[in-house]
Amino acid sequence: MKLEGRKLEMSQFFMEDGTVIPVTLVVIDSEALPELAGKKVIVVGTSKGAGFTGVVKRYHFKGGPKTHGQSDRHRAPGSSGQTTTPGRVYKGKRRAGRHGNKRVTLKGLKIVEVDAATKRMKISGPLPGARNSKVVIEVLE
Repeated sequence: MKLEGRKLEMSQFFMEDGTVIPVTLVVIDSEALPELAGKKVIVVGTSKGAGFTGVVKRYHFKGGPKTHGQSDRHRAPGSSGQTTTPGRVYKGKRRAGRHGNKRVTLKGLKIVEVDAATKRMKISGPLPGARNSKVVIEVLE
């Protein structure tokens, strides 16, 4: 069963034994059933965009040395090509560019609690996207 919802915010859920579970609150557009509590889900959403970012933020490159004559190469990627052959940079090379704003699928999450009156559910863990972004929840049988 697939449900469409809107991510609200993160919160915490306290179990009977005092265990704390980080949860994300989601408003469901369709009728949410109380029987969904405890079921495993797959959540698909769009991650937050970070705009145009460098290789340090985008691919976790280490960057250059801070000393030994380097004055402006601290966050630079370094060399990215070969020599005369092939005489170009290969496609798919990790370079600076647009970061985030991609489709993200999270598996292994669980519905912790369902409130049928307000059509809200609490899903364990963080979900992709900003507040009020759309998410698709696939309930596993």
